[in-house]
Amino acid sequence: MSSSPAVLAVIPARGGSKGVAAKNLAPVAGVPLVARAARECLAARNITDVVVSTDDPAIAEAARSAGAEVIERPPALAGDLASSEAAVLHAMDQWEKRHRTPLHTVLLVQCTSPFLVREDVERVAAAVLDDGADSALTVAPFHGFVWRAGEAVEPGGHQAQPGGEPAVSGGVPAAPGLSATPGLSATPGLPAVPGGHAGSAYGVNHDRAVRPRRQDRPEDLLETGAAYAMDAMGFREAGHRFFGRTAVVRTDPARVLEIDDPHDLDRARALAPLLDADRQCPGALPTREDIDAVVLDFDGTQTDDRVYVDSEGRETVAVHRGDGLGIAALRRAGLDVLILSTETNPVVAARAAKLRLPVLHGIDRKDLALKQWCEERGIAPERVLYAGNDANDLGCFALAGWPVAVADAHDAVRAAARAVTTRRGGAGAVREIAGWLVGAGLGGDTDRRARGAHPQKDPRPNPAPTPAAS
Repeated sequence: MSSSPAVLAVIPARGGSKGVAAKNLAPVAGVPLVARAARECLAARNITDVVVSTDDPAIAEAARSAGAEVIERPPALAGDLASSEAAVLHAMDQWEKRHRTPLHTVLLVQCTSPFLVREDVERVAAAVLDDGADSALTVAPFHGFVWRAGEAVEPGGHQAQPGGEPAVSGGVPAAPGLSATPGLSATPGLPAVPGGHAGSAYGVNHDRAVRPRRQDRPEDLLETGAAYAMDAMGFREAGHRFFGRTAVVRTDPARVLEIDDPHDLDRARALAPLLDADRQCPGALPTREDIDAVVLDFDGTQTDDRVYVDSEGRETVAVHRGDGLGIAALRRAGLDVLILSTETNPVVAARAAKLRLPVLHGIDRKDLALKQWCEERGIAPERVLYAGNDANDLGCFALAGWPVAVADAHDAVRAAARAVTTRRGGAGAVREIAGWLVGAGLGGDTDRRARGAHPQKDPRPNPAPTPAAS
């Protein structure tokens, strides 16, 4: 990872908003807009770092909960007239100073585009990283006829007079109602004269005298406003997001939506169940065919999040025996299993040793550790099931293809999950997850009966699972 070029995604998200109050914190499908953008950027494989540039403490907290780094934006760059470019340049300077690493590529990602997906982030970054473009942007195919109120003017600045016959200029028919003035161009893009004749309008990207079939018209591309990528050095020199060779990255037109007013936010919330369905799959559960690895948080996921402290200050926790059976079944099924925790207490390593599992604990940035672990083992993050319960798991939720929350997880974690267990953390939630992947019988008698095989009788009693101190 250290040899990879530094690619920084910057999400500008100031606190002030005129059209929609607290817009960048507005939830869509239960997740704040700034967190949705951060999650997609963190999940993009060629993005090494994600920062949110903000002047608002609540936005900063939401960004950190989603796994992003925060750059505090000064008031001078947080007003209504401040440009996004200025915020990105400031974030670049602060990030390089903080990390002492030069940037290769920088992205500007707008969290007001709620349906941006990680694949589009990856492709717009790759246009600069891999394809040699100086700048790039996301676009969507557009076939509409654009009109503008007012009257077109001649290239010389003279207003075209109505009432004349259609004229030809340079072989292009002039629009009906415009005089046959020499030099008048019917080429799209002529400026309008404000306050023209009542009801007057002209075609911006077409000649109104000609109505070609859609398939005969050249394809126009609409700037989505969602994501831009720039060579870092070139961006500093140009001071603008478009310079040099600019590449376009085509995206799904159905996902193009920018939230500028309350109606846009209402539309986003109405569309989310449809546009998120193929990505979040609410109510659906993963199968063995979907998963190559299972990564488990510890406190609150394998425990009930409580710690027992004796009179000498020694800490113990309680775990569920059924979870141990589930983990053993996952290993038998050929799945990679990892325990990943911020907890430094040696009890985490002791539990992992008993389960014969690898463990990474005392980890501050779990998302970075998960990303590196996947790369080292050649595991695609989209084929990882990650189970967690609290805000420090949200970064990993953004990376994993199957983020799973335990039943008693924090509300923000449940909202970000693709599936939620019916069992609480430390009460058999991991056993339940194993049942999804290998069958309710954990690959034993129950599953053989489901496949029509003759079961072998197990003479042992089957008491209810009991917690055990580790």
